[in-house]
Amino acid sequence: MKLAIMQPYFMPYIGYFQLINIIDKFVIYDDVNYIKKGWINRNNIIVNKQKQLFTISLSGASQNKLINEIEISDNLGKFIKTLQSNYQKATYYLQTIELINKIVLFENRNLSLFIKNSLEIILDYLDITTEILLSSDLNKNNELKGQHKIMAICKELNANTYINPIGGIDLYDKNYFNKNGIDLFFIKSSCQPYNQFSTEFVPSLSIIDVLMHNSPERINQMMNDFVLL
Repeated sequence: MKLAIMQPYFMPYIGYFQLINIIDKFVIYDDVNYIKKGWINRNNIIVNKQKQLFTISLSGASQNKLINEIEISDNLGKFIKTLQSNYQKATYYLQTIELINKIVLFENRNLSLFIKNSLEIILDYLDITTEILLSSDLNKNNELKGQHKIMAICKELNANTYINPIGGIDLYDKNYFNKNGIDLFFIKSSCQPYNQFSTEFVPSLSIIDVLMHNSPERINQMMNDFVLL
């Protein structure tokens, strides 16, 4: 069973979904401390034909709190208006804004649950069937840290393969995983240019930009644009 564990990100870049697409179970790592100025509640889109950061407002966000102890305080009205103003001429605008509106209507404003729901809506649209779990729901020793806690989750879920983004290559030891009977791989994501509004392609934007300009069929082709190390 192939497994990945990642902190929850709201509308992350396509690499996050490439990872989800190649595994059997995806664990949202929500019982770890919130990181300020990370990517949990923000990402980049195109505004006025330029890359711009959007941020979703949170209530009680603190590095002394766990991610699942934080609430979303944003009704996302301003965010949707920004998308309407800047993407209304995109080929798949109507389909994408329908997804966003569905996400916004989710009543539970708990940060981890809200993001879990948003991921599931997008995955359903792309016909990706990977099971999404919350780490806070799993039976494990929460006193463990780093790769030892990751290992505990792998064993709890009977994983034999763990895949992590390439950014974690210095955090995880292949020998440690192998000694515990688990193969460790790192995914190095890329994304071939697609048609955007600007003449020069802007990579690594939120999945929103990908959805606005590409059909589900084309996005599923893009899901294979990576290498495993």
